[in-house]
Amino acid sequence: MTTTAHLPAPRSVWLRGRLPRPGVVLSAVFLLVAAVAAVAPGLIADQDPLAVGADPGFLPPFASTAHLLGTDHAGRDVFSRLVHGTAPSLVMGLGATGIALVGGAVLGLLAGLGSRATETVVMRVLDIVLAIPELLLALIVIALLGTGTEHALLAVGVATIPYYARMVRAQTHVVRRSGYVEAATGLGIHRAAVIWRHVLPNAIKPVLVLATIGVGTAIAVGASLGFLGLGAQPPAPEWGSMLAAGVQYISIDWMLVAIPGVTITLTVLSVTVLGRDLRRRAEGKAAG
Repeated sequence: MTTTAHLPAPRSVWLRGRLPRPGVVLSAVFLLVAAVAAVAPGLIADQDPLAVGADPGFLPPFASTAHLLGTDHAGRDVFSRLVHGTAPSLVMGLGATGIALVGGAVLGLLAGLGSRATETVVMRVLDIVLAIPELLLALIVIALLGTGTEHALLAVGVATIPYYARMVRAQTHVVRRSGYVEAATGLGIHRAAVIWRHVLPNAIKPVLVLATIGVGTAIAVGASLGFLGLGAQPPAPEWGSMLAAGVQYISIDWMLVAIPGVTITLTVLSVTVLGRDLRRRAEGKAAG
């Protein structure tokens, strides 16, 4: 009697578990292009994003070889402004997430390793902050600090600290009871060294994977602040401020709203897809 218990898995199933999905590949390609646009925008768009061109305003996309995506109300090249606006948006996402990770790690370790009273105080404060919508909390921070790109970045980072603090605190409770931490403590290693070498790296590692998804959220919140006029100030090219400027002329040229809006959506979607794929792989699940 034949048996199939030890037959190798079909090649299609084997590949499906190891090759990235088409959506992940497309997201990676899109973010790679965005990274090039952020680091060297001149390689993609050679026009000055602030220059008021000789061509009339409100040129539609592909109407002129000099203006691939048309011009805005001031005759400025939309494609050039879109490309040069990539850097502020990506810096907003990465910088705000970095601030949130550092602040969340400090508060999470304090709650996870401190006394019961310390943990209770920290967690209750975080619960109160979490009850405030993220965008509203960012607006409160900007109201205290003032408008501008740097203040908007700090505001978004501060607004997302509680999410990472709760995750780090939960991971810290798991790591502090592990065998290697107990062994290091039993060997007489200083508590600060145990925290720095063993607790912190192992507690924050799973959070780093989840933080990739948070980058997309930070980009979206940063664009919202730019739309409200609280981020980069005109005429600086930034996706949120481009969206706000386009709304004023939506009845004349709706593409001035659609182009930055679609770009923001695709960027956030690409970051989220890659983040979820990284989380799935970190958890040992197939990508199929």
